[in-house]
Amino acid sequence: MSGLMLLVVLAAGGQVDLPQARAVSPEKQVPRMQVLPLPRGEASVEREGREISRYHFGPELYRPFLYPLIGPSGKSLTRMGHPRDPNGHSHHNSVWISHHDVGGVGFWNDASSSKGRIVHRRVNRYEDADDEALIEVTNAWIETNGEGGGRTLLEETRTMRFQPGERWQWLLVLDVVLSAPQEPVTLGKTNFGLVGVRMAKTIGVHDGGGTIRNSEGAVNEPQVHEKPARWCDYSGPIAFEVPPGPPLNRPPSMAGITLLDHPLNPNHPTVFHVRDDGWMGAALTFDAPRTIEPGSPLKLRYGLWVHSGVPSAGQIDADFGEFAKIGDPPPPTKK
Repeated sequence: MSGLMLLVVLAAGGQVDLPQARAVSPEKQVPRMQVLPLPRGEASVEREGREISRYHFGPELYRPFLYPLIGPSGKSLTRMGHPRDPNGHSHHNSVWISHHDVGGVGFWNDASSSKGRIVHRRVNRYEDADDEALIEVTNAWIETNGEGGGRTLLEETRTMRFQPGERWQWLLVLDVVLSAPQEPVTLGKTNFGLVGVRMAKTIGVHDGGGTIRNSEGAVNEPQVHEKPARWCDYSGPIAFEVPPGPPLNRPPSMAGITLLDHPLNPNHPTVFHVRDDGWMGAALTFDAPRTIEPGSPLKLRYGLWVHSGVPSAGQIDADFGEFAKIGDPPPPTKK
C-alpha cells in the first residue's frame, strides 16, 4: 500500500494491518511498567498507561524528590509541604532523600543556613518491564559557596524500582549508595535523614483521620516517635470510593504507605521519626554518627509499600518478609 493510500484509509477511519505487528516477539511487547521521560527534569512512572509516580530532578531544586505517589483510589497519598506551615517546611516534598548534617553541612531544609544541595548529575538508565520500572541516577551532594559552585562532599547512586502489586497496590524500592570521593565524611547524629515522607493531609492523625502503627505494636506519635522498628505504617482516608453513591453517603477510601527498613541496613531496625501531623522518616544516625570512608561506600535500601485499606500487622509483617528478600538492582539491559 502506498503512503498516499495509507493516509486516505486512515483519514476515512479505516484500519491497516501492519505486517510487523502480526507477530511481535515477547521482549518487544508493551511493558506493564514504564518510565516516560518528560521535559524540565521530570520522569513519569506508569503502570499500564496510568501514572503512579513522578521523579523531579530539575537544576533549580535543592534536592530531587518523588511526587505524587498515587494509591489504588487514583489519589496521591503524599503531598508537597506541611499543611499548616508551607514556608517553614517547604523541604517536605512528598518523598525525598537528605540529611541534616553531612560533614557539618546542612542538606535537610531550605533555610539560608543550610549550605548543602543535592544536585542531579545524570540519568544512568531507565528500564521498563512487566515486573518493575527502574530509574537510576547519579547525584552530587555539594556544599555551595553562594556563587553556583562548591565542594562535592558525597557522590550518590540512587536506584528507584517501582513494582506492581495486586489491586493497584505497588512497592517502591529505594537503593541509595553514598560514596566519599576525596576524604572521610561523617553523617552527624540527628533524627533528620535519610528518608522523608510527607503524607496527604487527610491521612495525618492531627489534620485527618489517620493512624500510625509500627512493627512493635505501638500506635501514633506518643508511642511510635523515635522508637526502633522494622516498619512504620501511616494509613487513613484519602478519597471517596468509585463508583460514588449519594454525595453525603459515600464512604471514604482508606489507604496508606508502609515505610520499610531493609534488614541489611547498618542500623536495622532503624529509629523512625514520626509525627501526628502527617510526617514520617527513617533516622539513619539517630543513635550515633556514621563516617563514610573513601573506597567504602554506604549502601542503604528502603521500601515504601503503597497500599489500599488498613492492612493488619500480620499482613504487613508478611509484606516485610517479601521485601527483606529483595536483592540488588538488576544489571542494565543489553542494548
